[in-house]
Amino acid sequence: MANRNRFKRSVSRHLPFGEKRDTRFYGMHIVSVQQFDRQDLDTIFEVAREMRSMVERVGSFDLLKGKVLANLFYEPSTRTSSSFAAAVQRLGGSVLQINNVTFSSVSKGEVLQDTIRTMESYADAIVLRHPEEGSASIAASVATKPIINAGDGPGEHPTQALLDVFTILEELGRIDGLTVTIVGDLKYGRTVHSLAHLLSLYDIRLHFVAPDILHMPATLVDNLKEQGMAPCEHVNFEEVLPETDVLYVTRVQRERFDDLSMYERVRGSYVVAPETMASAKARMIVIHPLPRVDEISMQFDDDPRAAYFRQMEYGMYVRMALLALVLGKA
Repeated sequence: MANRNRFKRSVSRHLPFGEKRDTRFYGMHIVSVQQFDRQDLDTIFEVAREMRSMVERVGSFDLLKGKVLANLFYEPSTRTSSSFAAAVQRLGGSVLQINNVTFSSVSKGEVLQDTIRTMESYADAIVLRHPEEGSASIAASVATKPIINAGDGPGEHPTQALLDVFTILEELGRIDGLTVTIVGDLKYGRTVHSLAHLLSLYDIRLHFVAPDILHMPATLVDNLKEQGMAPCEHVNFEEVLPETDVLYVTRVQRERFDDLSMYERVRGSYVVAPETMASAKARMIVIHPLPRVDEISMQFDDDPRAAYFRQMEYGMYVRMALLALVLGKA
């Protein structure tokens, strides 16, 4: 795939005798889900299952012993940051955790490119979260070590989308033939932007449900249509709930609104609760990238269809797989 080659650096040094690497991923920047095809996903998920098996058997192992991962976060993070830290540590590597970057050299005027060049002097790969769309591509353009996009403003969040698809596969056993309904903030939700692109690789029926001011960006919808997918857009999610196999819920992101009155107008538009899920299938799942605010009632947590905390665990295995692949150890 052409986009994938854009984000792959050349590897010219000799490999140690007898060491095998998947050259499709070795040294690759993970910037956008659009660089992946179905074969890539099959590989990532196969390795993720191996990682899960190894963690369940022995807890941790030395696959990435001596490797250092830099977690470079310009925005707050709990799950993504901790998940990558746990992933590299379970593989025997170490993590250089840098939170609140805006209070470091950035406050002195350092540009992103210089920060990346500095951090790759210390680490073998860099996980980057940044508030500006396109920042991961900028980082990848100057980096000689793999850059993994952990969210670039309202742009993309590729590793979240990968773990979302892996969750669906592990929970329901397939993706082709399913009906997926994505609910909430579709305008600013980078997780749903990436997920929609990945789902276009499968034969599914896709519903978008959002308030009028939070519709999925038209350019993204047009792109999906060009790929042969015709998503249906709705305002009321209860009308599509009975046919839904995967309900993907996102929070309305207060931090993306300049006008808080608009946020108050749309928050709480959709709430998943035991009573609202009465019309849903007995075998389906509800997933969420978290954190949640009030869009999923805690009373629903004990329902077997509530897969969002299992989703977090799946995410660690996917990120372990990605680290092993891009660092040539899978």
